[in-house]
Amino acid sequence: MSKTSPQLKVLSIDIGGSHIKATVLDSNGALLVDYSKIETPQPANPDNVVKVIKKLAKPFTDYNKISVGFPGYVRDSIVKTAPNLDNAAWVDFNLGKKLEEELGKPARVVNDADMQGLGVVSGKGLELVLTLGTGFGTAVLLDGKLLPHLEIGQSPITRHNSYDAYIGDKAFETAGKKKWNERMEKVLKVLKTLFNYDYLYIGGGNARELTFKLDDNVKLVTNQDGIKGGARLWSTDQAPTPVVPSSTIK
Repeated sequence: MSKTSPQLKVLSIDIGGSHIKATVLDSNGALLVDYSKIETPQPANPDNVVKVIKKLAKPFTDYNKISVGFPGYVRDSIVKTAPNLDNAAWVDFNLGKKLEEELGKPARVVNDADMQGLGVVSGKGLELVLTLGTGFGTAVLLDGKLLPHLEIGQSPITRHNSYDAYIGDKAFETAGKKKWNERMEKVLKVLKTLFNYDYLYIGGGNARELTFKLDDNVKLVTNQDGIKGGARLWSTDQAPTPVVPSSTIK
């Protein structure tokens, strides 16, 4: 008689520039416990962030997988960049392996916008997800499958500014709401031309500050929707398609 596979219960963690949040999800992304959150430590280096995650996870004893959304470029659960945290300390840090060692469960780490994308998209066509928070996060999915992550936030949008610098949280504070919205209109026009997406989802804390009319195929989503993507990271094969270096192509 074959054993029944245990029900998927995922400790889902969202690492942000201001807070780290955690909850436990079932296989459909429904919350099994209420959210908990702690302010992101300063400095936000690996040791301090892992300590916060362990503190958040301690009350949650009933889970068998771990999903993490991280604000930077991540490959195979290894952090490559962390522009809005303590960047240099994170380079090539295997966060997935560290959490497996500390918490004793299998762990997967992806970019935070990628995880939010898994939680909000319809799964039909080319869909783009933007997160407007401390920085500018993006995810691209085709028929519900994550495509290789593009760190658009670190790319130039003007001669002197990256997207992060142009429309991130600091830009909102210094430029003001009116000017920031003018910039966001410009950014959305650029991305619409660049991606020709079927649907666009906008989340993050500053999404609520948008004042102009959005196209019919644009939807505002919440951070709560995004953390639910932690379940889909395990319920289906959602490892982003790897990029093959040109030197290996014959």
